[in-house]
Amino acid sequence: MSSYPRSHADQARLAHANDPTWWRQAVVYQVYPRSFADSNGDGIGDLRGVLSRVPYLASLDIDAVWLSPFYPSALSDGGYDVDHYRDVDPRLGTLDDFDALVDQLHRHGIKIIIDVVPNHSSDRHAWFQEALTGGRGSSARERYLFREGRGEHGELPPTDWAALFGGFAWTRVDDGQWYLGLFTPHQPDWNWNNADVREDFLRTLRFWGDRGVDGFRVDVAMGLAKDLRDPLPSWEMIAPGLAILKGLVFEDPFEEGQHPLFDRDEVHDIYAGWRAVFDSYSPPLFAVAEAWVAPHRRVRYASAQSLGQAFNFDLLTAPWRAADVAAIAKHNLELAAGAGSSSTWVFSNHDVVRHATRLGLPDGADTRRIDGVESEVGLRRATAATLLALALPGSAYLYQGEELGLPEVTDIPPEQWQDPMAHLDDGVVVTRDGCRVPLPWTTGGVSFGFGDRAPHLPQPEWFGSLSVEAQTGTDDSTLSLYRAALRIRRELRTDESVRWLDLGDDTIAFSRRNGWTSITNFAASPLPLPHGRVLVSSLPLTPDGKLPGNATVWLRSDPGQV
Repeated sequence: MSSYPRSHADQARLAHANDPTWWRQAVVYQVYPRSFADSNGDGIGDLRGVLSRVPYLASLDIDAVWLSPFYPSALSDGGYDVDHYRDVDPRLGTLDDFDALVDQLHRHGIKIIIDVVPNHSSDRHAWFQEALTGGRGSSARERYLFREGRGEHGELPPTDWAALFGGFAWTRVDDGQWYLGLFTPHQPDWNWNNADVREDFLRTLRFWGDRGVDGFRVDVAMGLAKDLRDPLPSWEMIAPGLAILKGLVFEDPFEEGQHPLFDRDEVHDIYAGWRAVFDSYSPPLFAVAEAWVAPHRRVRYASAQSLGQAFNFDLLTAPWRAADVAAIAKHNLELAAGAGSSSTWVFSNHDVVRHATRLGLPDGADTRRIDGVESEVGLRRATAATLLALALPGSAYLYQGEELGLPEVTDIPPEQWQDPMAHLDDGVVVTRDGCRVPLPWTTGGVSFGFGDRAPHLPQPEWFGSLSVEAQTGTDDSTLSLYRAALRIRRELRTDESVRWLDLGDDTIAFSRRNGWTSITNFAASPLPLPHGRVLVSSLPLTPDGKLPGNATVWLRSDPGQV
């Protein structure tokens, strides 16, 4: 097995390889495999493509890679419709390719986290196919959520529930029963009261843990436990509790932990079994919950008895105002400390509009619609926001391409949409495809270095100007800014304490215990700075040494070198 030369950063990461707390202040880089790098020229990114870019990943000075689904899938929902949980989609490679990727990441001291999708399977999963043929009352059907319909002949669905991606939540099968698929008909929900389902997922966790995986990102972590006892509530009753999935807040008529579909208290009984598996490894396996729940409910998913960490998505819908962002940061640090966990900071991922675009929207705009974007303002705010997050205690989750300053691609033709959520809203395209467009690696070529043919989602003509090749070696590029900030963050990273500073209403400022101070200017006018040596700044300071508007600077208060 060949090896890469190890850099100083590699050696630093390797020195902490067995640290069970490595995740508390880690920088995790999300790879969406189908859009990262294509090694065989079929237009789809694959595991060998990711493997070929390991040196690039190491050059970013990240701590871990989160690999989005690579399992066999019909791609009804971007790979989150899983046919087989313990295999690799042949279009993306083999288990040997996966093992090689784990090995090379570990040689650089980079951990690997993979997605696990426990709320639903694909309708092509062997167990669901068995459920279809098994018929009413079969043990195979007990693994999913089948119910009889309403009406004289069962011709009406069991409830009036809508699916989260559109259409109905119930699908009728040939013998007249209905099954629940809360996202799409191609994603039937598992019955987590079933012992077969619980044991098979434990087997899946052990399978990947034994292959060297360091942790899991748990998709729809709040959705596993369900209460479908009659009488089932109406859509009018359950809809308020589902609104939080869209970042909205409504009064929920159910008591906390008692919504029939999401965030039920007994979901943590399931995760207690997972925790026993995690703790059987040394160091213990890590997990982070995708839990769209009220902030004070997230702490249960982040406890040491449950998954251990939970995504904080509050910043995804926050306006660009110092008071709002500061309140979110302080509240989430308090919540994480109460759970014995660390907070997480997320601005972009595969499900949301890239923050270089989102933060350029007019104040008060719907962040799911891309209309009236100020691209220059958006990028300035995005890099300022990232530097702010990287300076805070906790884990920072980066999404592939944000280090290039990639904006959302907004002009994908309808005939090329892949997202089951894609639709037009008053003439404006609403889709997750725009953040999943394959990365540009070179300034030219048929797919800007992604592969040898046109990619599965179209890239805009201007993508080459933002490519890795175009930005490498350029001091003022977004890529150079990320590399510098991540290197400095590693060298300055200290305990999780933070001291907040008051530099004005339009400013967020705080210091860490080693003389590291971060200052973000949310205003349009420049901000005078306190004394300190500039380590990195998202924008050049003004000639008189002030911090421009929509910018973040890191200062060091001692004369030491970084």
